[in-house]
Amino acid sequence: MDWDDLRIFLAVARTESLSGAGRRLGMDASTVGRRIARLEQAVGAALFAKTPQGYALTAEGARLIAPAEAAEQAAIAASEATRRDAGLTGQLRIGAPDGCANYLLPQVARDLCRQHPGLEIQIVALPRVVNLTKREADMAVAVSPPDTGRLVVQRLTDYRLHLAGHSDYLDSHPAITDLADLKGHRMISYIPDMIFDRELDYLSETGVESAAITSNSVSVQMQAIRAGSGLGIVHDFAIPFAPGVRRVLPDRIALTRAFWLIRHADDRASRRLTLLAELLAQAIRAEVARLEAQVSASGHSVA
Repeated sequence: MDWDDLRIFLAVARTESLSGAGRRLGMDASTVGRRIARLEQAVGAALFAKTPQGYALTAEGARLIAPAEAAEQAAIAASEATRRDAGLTGQLRIGAPDGCANYLLPQVARDLCRQHPGLEIQIVALPRVVNLTKREADMAVAVSPPDTGRLVVQRLTDYRLHLAGHSDYLDSHPAITDLADLKGHRMISYIPDMIFDRELDYLSETGVESAAITSNSVSVQMQAIRAGSGLGIVHDFAIPFAPGVRRVLPDRIALTRAFWLIRHADDRASRRLTLLAELLAQAIRAEVARLEAQVSASGHSVA
């Protein structure tokens, strides 16, 4: 059985479409379809059933997943063995929530690419949990550890969040000296029914029941705060990127959350991915510490 056909089979299984697999593999959908048909002829069974939602695995297709992934790991190991002394090269796709993706990973990617010029880093910013089983990314940063799946989970670092507002807003509205004062202010937060992880439910920490402006994106929330639209809970590591934004009641409203690095269990056999995971973890820890230290030292706080 041709490994290249199995590679295409895995791409279709993970994306559930010919076009999605084609984009991932750099080939057109019709070519993907022909290769799947060839593989089905070789095994003597249909591997996919076309449904309104896309291409679903048949029972025969599901049985082929494990041996195909084993072949994939063997191919990766063989590739690494031929370039062991060539440094870290090739593509690394990292999935992350948009706070991490916008405010941490650009600097982390810059430094890793400087250290390893042959490395290509793709940052996938998604307002949901990245699906590693479908290989949406090689590894993912999450705000809580998953409780299902064949995954390797590593705690990265704690990070801090505070209530914040822009100086323009704070200077033109009544002073805030206590939690009770917040009821007279506009709040900015997540769209309640689009909170994909319980760790992101920040509004309850303020004692305010609803927000005037909401978004499923941390970056949009920060831009609304920068525009002077109201107050919101923000990552301390994002504040250095938002001139004029100051923490409010930092001694009364202070949250601590954690980032977790998640990998597919099969990738433990990959020396390259293991080393990249170690470097990524070190870099994220260092960048969170660097940015939070800036906030502590610069006095970005009121009240």
